[in-house]
Amino acid sequence: MIYSLLSTLWFIRTTKAVLFWLYLWQLKEYHIGRFIDHFRTEKGKQLILNKIFYLKLALLVSFFFYSYCLTWALLTLYSLETIRVLKDFFQKKLKKPILTKKIISLILFCLAFQTFYSFSFFQKTPFFAFQLLIFDILTSAIISGIVLIFQPLAVLGRNRIIKKAKKKREQFKNLLVIGITGSYGKTSTKEFLATILSQKFKVLKTKEHQNSEVGISQCILDDLKPEYEVFIVEMGAYNRGGIKLLCNIVKPKIGILTGINEQHMATFGSLENIIKTKYELIKSLPEDGLAFFNTKNKYCLDLYQKTQIKKYLYGQEAKFFGEENLLGAMALAKELGIAEEEISRVVEKIKNKMPGIQIKKGINGLNIIDATYSANPDGVIAHLEYLKMFPNKKVIVMPCLIELGSASKEVHKRIGQKIGEVCDLAIITTKERFKEIKEGAGEKAIFLENPKAIFDKINSFCREGDIVLLESRVPKEIVELLIK
Repeated sequence: MIYSLLSTLWFIRTTKAVLFWLYLWQLKEYHIGRFIDHFRTEKGKQLILNKIFYLKLALLVSFFFYSYCLTWALLTLYSLETIRVLKDFFQKKLKKPILTKKIISLILFCLAFQTFYSFSFFQKTPFFAFQLLIFDILTSAIISGIVLIFQPLAVLGRNRIIKKAKKKREQFKNLLVIGITGSYGKTSTKEFLATILSQKFKVLKTKEHQNSEVGISQCILDDLKPEYEVFIVEMGAYNRGGIKLLCNIVKPKIGILTGINEQHMATFGSLENIIKTKYELIKSLPEDGLAFFNTKNKYCLDLYQKTQIKKYLYGQEAKFFGEENLLGAMALAKELGIAEEEISRVVEKIKNKMPGIQIKKGINGLNIIDATYSANPDGVIAHLEYLKMFPNKKVIVMPCLIELGSASKEVHKRIGQKIGEVCDLAIITTKERFKEIKEGAGEKAIFLENPKAIFDKINSFCREGDIVLLESRVPKEIVELLIK
């Protein structure tokens, strides 16, 4: 009876752990470099090297001296963890992956492996508790191993989807494909462009987060139909050759390079590799193709100079960060024959012309700038610059940025200096580059990670009319506490 109860409790808490590790692999798009880089952050380290982990290691060692005590100790520990699982479940706080064919296969395999493991070896003996604890401690490694074992099958499936998408794309001889890539600004440029071009053409665009080879291929297979005249494709990559692969699938005639910075440098290895990868879009265009470059970005200006096909610079008149994305869409629409009056009429109807942010009313008369969608170095600096136009106190809440590789220290120093120039208070929610931010921001920067403590600090510091910028992926609880 005691071993059955132990097995049940272990299965419940382990299922939660399995779902979390699959969620993290999916979040990092099954990219080994991105997954490993996550553990360079403080939160990443805490996923493994925490008090519970050290306690379980101590219990593992104690087995060799007090084998029967381990069963009772684990019963207590797993009971507490199971209560936490049930609490998170009913409060809808469980972190779990989005269900796809691949994830469903991985979940079923992992659950089957869990079941097999718990019914094997030393059931109904003290070694059973030891066996369960070994799996517990090694769960992250075991699940990662299963994911990597599945990767060859995933690659075969990916290649099959890409091959089918290429074949279907080739059937649409008159389809105009517009590729958009860059370190930032891709999504907003795509949305602006689709809105304007829809006035004259039947337009298909890739969906949100559908910017990888599988996502784009799936869009072609599921959504591309003969009535479409224009296909707008957002293109993302984490390694050299990634954009070239996407171009081989969709065959763009027009390319837009929205901007380049250190974003994802941890996976690219260097800024030079990022620049070369983004330029793969322009190099893939035909001789009669068109290339558009953001004039507000120095790397785009350099690439504009070396480009030999018909090319344009856009964004010269941009008054704030992100407006160049709208100006680029307008310039391309004009090139495709849409009248300026028509373009202006459509643009007037676009409510949020500054992409990536929303201004919302907060509690106690606070103004909240919600920029929690994502973050990149240029975007953070621009949002801080935008804060200057507001009166009263200015507060920013943000985590340190990730996947910046060797550029991370310098980027965070730069952000810290801008915070010192603009803000009255900066609440940084992660530790890894807090030191660099504080170098520039001074005493204005404090570290807080508990949502309730952050809320209390803002509540005591701010008054009606003050403004709070929520930047990047801050805890969801903070957003819920601050916004009406």
